[in-house]
Amino acid sequence: MTLHDVRIVHESIDAPPERVYAYVTDPRNLPHWAPNFGHTIVPDGDEWVMETADGPFRVRFAPPNDLGVLDHWVRPPAGDEFHNPMRVVANGTGSLITFTLFRQTGWADDRFAEDVRMVAADLAKLKSIIESSANESTGEEGHAPQT
Repeated sequence: MTLHDVRIVHESIDAPPERVYAYVTDPRNLPHWAPNFGHTIVPDGDEWVMETADGPFRVRFAPPNDLGVLDHWVRPPAGDEFHNPMRVVANGTGSLITFTLFRQTGWADDRFAEDVRMVAADLAKLKSIIESSANESTGEEGHAPQT
């Protein structure tokens, strides 16, 4: 049996889970809230192709559900597909979003730490986008989520 090193990266968001789920499950929003992953994404059959600094990654997403499951599977240009478990659940009147990051085979400590940092930054960006759009609807400053 092989067990991988794992980090759970999370962020609380002042918005209901249904709103967070609706935004995150639209793949076209991925480059906006996860710029450390890639910068453009286009559909390709049942999958999507995300352009990244390391080339095109194929991405497929969990089917729509009412459990807050945001899992996605990523396949780099050269390498095996890996699973990224992700969830959004209620946290009081807001949400908690979690991303389970597994250390991939061959990743040195510094590579894994950098990936943890990038995922945390992306979740912070997601928080900013979602909360800013909520402020816009109440007349406060902010930017609406881009779709």
